Amino acid sequence: MNTSFSPRLLLGSGGIPAMAVPVLIILILTMMILPVPPFLLDLLFTFNIALSIIVLLASLYTMKPLDFAAFPTVLLLTTLLRLSLNVASTRVVLLRGHTGPEAAGKVIEAFGQFLVGGNYAVGMVVFAILVVINFVVITKGAGRIAEVGARFTLDAMPGKQMAIDADLNAGLIGEEDARRRRREISQEAEFYGAMDGASKFVRGDAVAGIIILLVNIIGGLVVGVLQHDLDVATAAKYYILLSIGDGLVAQIPALLISTAAGIVVSRVDSDQSIGEQLAGQLFNKSQVLAITAAILGVMGLIPGMPNFVFLLIAGLLAVGGYMIATRKIVPEGPAPVEQAVAGSAVEATWNDVVPVDTLGLEVGYRLIPLVDKAQDGELLKRIKGLRKKFALDIGFLPPAVHIRDNLELRPSAYLITLKGVDMGRGEAHPGMYLAINPGHVNTTLPGTVTRDPAFGLPAVWVEAGMREQAQTFGYTVVDAGTVIATHLNLVMQTHASELLGRQETQQLLDYVGRDSPKLIEDLVPKLLPLGTVQKVLQRLLEEGVHIRDMRTIIEVLAEHGGRIQEAGELTALVRVALGRAITQQLYPGTSELQVMALEPGLERLLLQAVQSKTGDAAGIEPGLVETLLREASAAAGQQERLGLPAVLLVPAELRVLLSRFLRRAVSQIKVIAHSEVPDTSTIKVTALVGSKV
Repeated sequence: MNTSFSPRLLLGSGGIPAMAVPVLIILILTMMILPVPPFLLDLLFTFNIALSIIVLLASLYTMKPLDFAAFPTVLLLTTLLRLSLNVASTRVVLLRGHTGPEAAGKVIEAFGQFLVGGNYAVGMVVFAILVVINFVVITKGAGRIAEVGARFTLDAMPGKQMAIDADLNAGLIGEEDARRRRREISQEAEFYGAMDGASKFVRGDAVAGIIILLVNIIGGLVVGVLQHDLDVATAAKYYILLSIGDGLVAQIPALLISTAAGIVVSRVDSDQSIGEQLAGQLFNKSQVLAITAAILGVMGLIPGMPNFVFLLIAGLLAVGGYMIATRKIVPEGPAPVEQAVAGSAVEATWNDVVPVDTLGLEVGYRLIPLVDKAQDGELLKRIKGLRKKFALDIGFLPPAVHIRDNLELRPSAYLITLKGVDMGRGEAHPGMYLAINPGHVNTTLPGTVTRDPAFGLPAVWVEAGMREQAQTFGYTVVDAGTVIATHLNLVMQTHASELLGRQETQQLLDYVGRDSPKLIEDLVPKLLPLGTVQKVLQRLLEEGVHIRDMRTIIEVLAEHGGRIQEAGELTALVRVALGRAITQQLYPGTSELQVMALEPGLERLLLQAVQSKTGDAAGIEPGLVETLLREASAAAGQQERLGLPAVLLVPAELRVLLSRFLRRAVSQIKVIAHSEVPDTSTIKVTALVGSKV
C-alpha cells in the first residue's frame, strides 16, 4: 500500500488556482481575528485596490454577461475583503492612532493626507460624496437592472427553449449545440438572479463604511483623550484623518467594483467589448461630431466664456468628424472590386437550403406552453405517445414531429404540415375544453360554436367549469392538447404511406434483420432493390393495411422476387399472404364477413373492360362510372347505419382498379379480393352494388 504524500491531494484537480479562494477566505477570517501590522496592511490595501482595478477592466473586456459568470462570487469576496480590512485597520487606528497619522501604515496616511490635503473636514465631505455615489447611484441602478434582467430572462426562457427545440428538430443544430444553448439560458437566469442578490452586498458595504467611520472617529476621540491624555484638537487631527484615510482607501475600490457590476449587468450581448462598442457607436458618426463642434464653437465665441477651452475641444471634434467622413468615402477606382467582394459575401450557398420537415406542427404563441419542454408541455408527451402507438399499430416508426412557433398564425391556431404542405389546421384554446357532439345530443351549451378540426363534427369550446355538465349531456369533452393530438394522429394515419420514406424503409429492414439477418440479405439487394420494397409497403399502407407482420411480407417478396419485379403484382401476392390479418383488421373478433358485393352483370362488365384495357379504367363508360360511384356510396352509407364496415368484396382482377377508383370518391370503402378471404371465414353479402345499373 502506497502512503506517500502527493501535493495534488492537497491542491485537488484544479491545482494552485483552485486553492486561491480558500486561501483568500482564510486570510480574510485571520485579519478579522488576529492583529495585522501596518506594513502588512499596506500590502493588503494595495492588493485590494489592484483587485478592484482588475475586476473593472475584466468587466470592460467581456463580450456578454456570462463571460464573467463568477462576478457575483467576486462581488461577495471583495466586499468581505474590504470589511475585514476595515476591521483590521480599525484595530490598528484605535491602538496606535495616538502616535500620529502614520500609525496605520503608509497607504491610509497617504489617503488621509495627500488626497484631501490633510483637512479632515474636506475628507469627510469627499467620503460622504463617494458613499452617496456608490450607494444611491451606481449600486442602486445596477441592482435594479439585475432585478429586471432576471425577471425578463425568466419570462423569455420558454420562447428561447422553443427556438432551440425548433432548430434541433429542423436539423439546424446538433444535440450537443442544443444542450449547450439550454445550459447558457439556464446560466443566464442564474447569473442575473445572483447579481440581484449580490448587489445587496455592496449596499450593505456602503452602510457599513459609514458606521465604521463614525465608530473610528468617536472611539478614537475617546481613546485619545481618556487613555492617552491627548487634547481634543490633537486627538481629532490624528484619529479623524486616520478614519477618513481608512474610509477612503476602502470606498474607492468599492466604487470601482460597483462600477464593474453596473457595466456587467447593463451591457447587451455583442461580439465587441465596451470600448469597441463606445468607439463604434458613439464616436463613429461624422454628423454628430460636426454638430457638437459647431455648438461648442459658438459657445467659445461668447464673451466671458472660457474661449480657449471651448474652441480647442470644438477644433478637435471638427477634425475627428472630418477624418471619419473622409474615411467612409470610397475611391472611384477600386469600387468594382469592393462591390464584387461585397457581392461574394452574400453569395448563396447550400447552407441556405433548409430541408423541409417530413411532419411538422406549427403553433401560435398561446399554444407554446403546450409544447414547451421547460413548462412540461402536455402535448409533447401526447406526441411521444402518438408515435409509439403509431409504431405499434402500423408497424414502423414515423419521423419525428418538428414543432415550432409561427407568429403568422392566430394566437390559438395550429398548423399540421406534411413535407411542407398544409394538411390540416385548426384552433385550440388552452384552459378550455372542446365539447364534441357525436350526433345524438340536442342540448346546447354556452360557449364558442365551432367544429372538431379532425373529423368536422359540431362542437363548442366551453369553460373548464362546464366540463362535467357537458359530459352529462352526452358530449365528448377533450382538452386543447387532445384536440391537436387527435388531429395530428388522423393526419399520420391517413398519410402513413407518405411517412414511409427510403430511410424509414431501410431502418425497418435493419430492425427486422436483427432477428432474421439472412432473410434480409437474400432479399435486398439480391432479389429486389430497396425502392421496390418501399413501393410494396407504401401500397399496403395506402389501403389501410398495417405492416406489422414484416416477416410474412419479406418471405413473400423473397419467394416471388426472383421472377416478379413489378410492385403492383408483388403487393397483390403479399395481400393474399396477409389475408387473415386484413380481415381481422376489418372484422375484429368475428369470422363472419358481412360485405358488399358487385351485381353479377356489373362484375362481368367490369371484368371485360379491365381485360380489354389491360387493367385501365378508361374502357368504362362515364355513365356507368357515375352510377357505380352513386350506388357504392349509398351501399357504404347503409353499412354504416347497420354498424358494419364498408367492405366491398370483388374478384382479384378488379381489386386494384376499384380500390384506387373508389378511394378517391368514397374513401371509407375498403376493397378486398376473394383470394384474400381466409378459408375459415364465412361470407355474408348484405348489399349489392350495381343492382340499379
